[in-house]
Amino acid sequence: MRARKLYYKGYNGVRAVKNWVVPYVNSRLSKKGELRPLIGFLVTDWKCNFSCHYCFLYKEDQPGMTWETAKASLDWLKSLGCGVIGITGGEPLVRKDLILKIVEYGNSKGMLMNLATNGYLMDKPFIDELGAAGIASINLAVDCVKATKGMPKALMSIEPQFRYLLERQKKYNYILFFNINICKTNIKDVRLLTEIARVHNIGTDYHLNELPQEMANTEHYKNLENDLWITPDMHAEIDELIDWLKERQKSGWAMVNPPEHFNVLKKRMRGSIPPWDCRAGQNGLVIRPDGTLTPCYILLTNENDWGSIGAPKFDKKTLDAMKKKCVPECTSICFYALGHYYDASNLYGWVRQHTRMG
Repeated sequence: MRARKLYYKGYNGVRAVKNWVVPYVNSRLSKKGELRPLIGFLVTDWKCNFSCHYCFLYKEDQPGMTWETAKASLDWLKSLGCGVIGITGGEPLVRKDLILKIVEYGNSKGMLMNLATNGYLMDKPFIDELGAAGIASINLAVDCVKATKGMPKALMSIEPQFRYLLERQKKYNYILFFNINICKTNIKDVRLLTEIARVHNIGTDYHLNELPQEMANTEHYKNLENDLWITPDMHAEIDELIDWLKERQKSGWAMVNPPEHFNVLKKRMRGSIPPWDCRAGQNGLVIRPDGTLTPCYILLTNENDWGSIGAPKFDKKTLDAMKKKCVPECTSICFYALGHYYDASNLYGWVRQHTRMG
């Protein structure tokens, strides 16, 4: 049993070097300003089986990604040296057959394939198919233990899927972790979910559900009047929770968030965060269902023309202008972590985190 665990962690450590470190070095050696994504996100569907009150996606009437677009995306990203693919939505598993083809094809090209899902549409046969296809990590979105108003993504509702994912984890060598959105009404659940993750030796990552300005200014957003947004009277309680998470991380609990990110979350609640190295449009990007591009997930519904597969328009002047406005308000875990670990002095820490998550 111990030998199997060591193999599992070592295997994921080697994958981290192959799919993160090697592309990182190549990006450093490339021509300055050249697009060299270390991670590319495929938004395969706008549709979702839920309507979480904090979600800002809205194009559910539009078609999802075709297999031809997905394949072209993977081929193009691979040609740019990209080693990691994140499959997101909406809820990607509204079309499970497509996801299996994407995972299998990306894995055949040597790419590390990650799936973000709420888990509700999984079953045992699909989990085995996903494992056999070569999934590298599964980002399981859960916000609470039992479903509550506006937060349907609950661990109790997917307990059979979760237990089977744990059971098959070592067989297929995938990493499993919880993606948790800290809201006004789930503070106790966040602690409990973190402890459950620790008991089962899986990782966690955290977002903060403060009201982003882009949502307040977006006409299509339908859930501004809800009780999930963190308000100033909650700051002290959230501070206490974040300090609790930081202490667990220091003691060895596996968390995706860089240590500094927790301090940034505190500052974001209060409306001001220090500058950070956003690599969106440089070392990370998102491909929408129709094949058009956007620098990051937060700007997924942004109407600016950022180009399409094989024809990006991430010019430095436009990116700098965008980031001047959005970076002071953004605490995206995906891109904050990318910027943090893009610093060569932090790169070893990312490989260690990846191995610890494994």
